[in-house]
This record gives sequence, structure tokens and C-alpha cells, in this order.
Amino acid sequence: MDLLLWITIGFIIIGFIFFTSMKKGMENKLAFITAGMEDEESSAKAKSIIWWMVSTTAWGIVSMILIVWWFHNYFG
Repeated sequence: MDLLLWITIGFIIIGFIFFTSMKKGMENKLAFITAGMEDEESSAKAKSIIWWMVSTTAWGIVSMILIVWWFHNYFG
């Protein structure tokens, strides 16, 4: 097996475990925000949710790039 394949698989699995473990906390923060409490704590929770979404999207994009890169090296 190729080192790039193991890096890709490890990156995807570790990222998936990391983001799914944080999912429940983000749902709780979103429930707090939608309850209508407007204060500084709500703003901080909203920022953390936004950063979680941005990092999840970046993880997905990097995962796709790694998969395409591996296929290009293996079959190309």
C-alpha cells in the first residue's frame, strides 16, 4: 500500500471522528441561540458554530483533494 493512501485514510477517519464528536455540542449551542437569548455569550457561540462549519467544509475539500491526488498517482 502507498503512504499517500494511508495518509488519506487516516486524515478522513480522524477528521470524521473529531467532527462527529463535536456535533452534539454544536447542536446544543445552536439550540441556545435559537431560544432567543441575545447577549455576548450567544455571539460567542454563534462564532464557534460558524468556525465549526468552515473547518468541516475545509476538511471535506482537503479529503476530496487527497482522494483525487491518490487516484491520479495510482492510476494516472
